[in-house]
Amino acid sequence: MTKEEKYTLAKWAMNHALEKGAQQASVSISNSRSSSVEIREEKIDKLEQAIQSGLTIRLFVDKKYSAHSTNRLKQEELARFIEQAIEGTRFLSEDEFRSLPDPSLYYKGDQNDLNVNDSAFGNVDPQKKIDLAFAVEKEILGADDRIISISSGYYDGMYESVMVTSNGFEGDSMNTQFGLYASVSVKSGDARPESSWNESAIFFDKLKKEEVGKTALKRATNKIGQQKLASGKMTMIVENKVCRNLLSPLISAINGSAIQQKNSFLIDKLNEKVFSEKLTIIDNPFIVSGLGSRLFDGEGLATKKRQVLEKGVLKTYYIDTYYGKKLQMEPTSGSTTNLVFETGDKSLEGLIGSVKNGILVTGFNGGNSNGTTGDFSYGIEGFLIENGAIKQPVSEMNITGNMVTLWSNIGEIGNDVNESSSWLTPSIVFEGVDFSGI
Repeated sequence: MTKEEKYTLAKWAMNHALEKGAQQASVSISNSRSSSVEIREEKIDKLEQAIQSGLTIRLFVDKKYSAHSTNRLKQEELARFIEQAIEGTRFLSEDEFRSLPDPSLYYKGDQNDLNVNDSAFGNVDPQKKIDLAFAVEKEILGADDRIISISSGYYDGMYESVMVTSNGFEGDSMNTQFGLYASVSVKSGDARPESSWNESAIFFDKLKKEEVGKTALKRATNKIGQQKLASGKMTMIVENKVCRNLLSPLISAINGSAIQQKNSFLIDKLNEKVFSEKLTIIDNPFIVSGLGSRLFDGEGLATKKRQVLEKGVLKTYYIDTYYGKKLQMEPTSGSTTNLVFETGDKSLEGLIGSVKNGILVTGFNGGNSNGTTGDFSYGIEGFLIENGAIKQPVSEMNITGNMVTLWSNIGEIGNDVNESSSWLTPSIVFEGVDFSGI
C-alpha cells in the first residue's frame, strides 16, 4: 500500500467513525518489514522475515474513549469493525479528560527531513545478511579455549505510518534500523561468565560490521575470576552502555502519569535544583539521523527541543494531552526523543585513571527502584579499581541508595557517548555509593 493509499483509507475510516456517532477520531495505518538471522555452532539457528500492516483507531464517543487495532484493511470489513468499536465504547465510563490535542499544538509540516530512513533498505541482499551474521561468529571461533557457547546475529527493520485526526492533523513517518550482535559464554571454574555486544545504525552502510564478535569475547573473558568484595562506600563509574538503567527511573518519575498518580519522587520539583549541577540533559528531536529523531509524537504533537535538566535544575515533565488536562498543564509529549548529555572531557579510561578506590559497573543483574520514593537496590557486576587501574572482576554485589542522592553526587561525566541508543548516555562517576558484598 502506497503512502497515498494509506492516507485515503485512513481518512475514509475517520469519516466513517464520525458518521456512525464518534465526536472525534484518530486513525493510524502502519506497515513494517523486518528480518533476522541467528547463528549457533556455525549453522543458521533461526531465520525470520516478517511483513505486517495494521490500522489503529482512537475513538471519542459521548465523553468515552477507546482504542482498537486490526490488520483487516478492506473497507467493508473495516466498516463493521469501526461500528462495533463505537458500540462497545458506549458501554464504558465517561472520562471528561479524554480528547484529541489542541490543533494549535500539532506538527504542521514545517520542518526539514531528519534523514532517518535508508532508501536502500529493500536492496540489501539476503545472502549478505547471513554472511554478516556468520562473520561475527567467525571472529570468535577458536579464539580462546575457554569458550563454551557463541551466538551471533543480524537484524533489520523498516517502519512507516500515516496518521490523521478529525480536528486537522495529517502526518507520516518512515524509519529504518540495522544491527549486528554477539553473545559469548566462557568457562571459569564452576562459573560461566558471559557477555554480549551489539552495534546498530539507521543506515546499512553506516553499520559497524567488524569487531562485534571480538568485543563480546573480550568482555566475557575479562569477567573470568569474578569475586564478591567486602561491603563499603565507594566511588562508582557506570559504563555508558548500561547507564540508562539508572537514568530510566528519573525519566519515569517526570512522566505525566507518574506525576498525576502520585507515583513519582519528583512531584512539584519543576524549576528546582534536584540533582548535581554537573547534570544537564537536553531532549533534541531534530538531530539529523538520530535514533530517536522525529517531527511529531504519537498524538501528532509537534516535537520541540527541550531542556530536561539544566545544571541539576528540573525544567520539564513529559506530559501528553490526557495527563495535561488532568494536571492542568500544557502538553509537552508523553515520551522522549534523543536525550543529549552535556559531557566532560575524559574518556572511560580517563575516568578510571582518576579513581583511587572504586568499582566500574558494566552490568546490572536485577533489582528495582521505587517510583514514589526513589529508593533503589540493584545487583551489579564490573571491575574493582585501585589507584586508577582495573584490578579484578567483581560480581554478586548490590548497590543501594536513593536516586536523588545518587544523581546529586556526580563526580564526573565522561565524553564517551553511547551512539547506539536514542539515550546518548556517557559513562558517569558517582561518589559515595553503598556497595554490599561480603
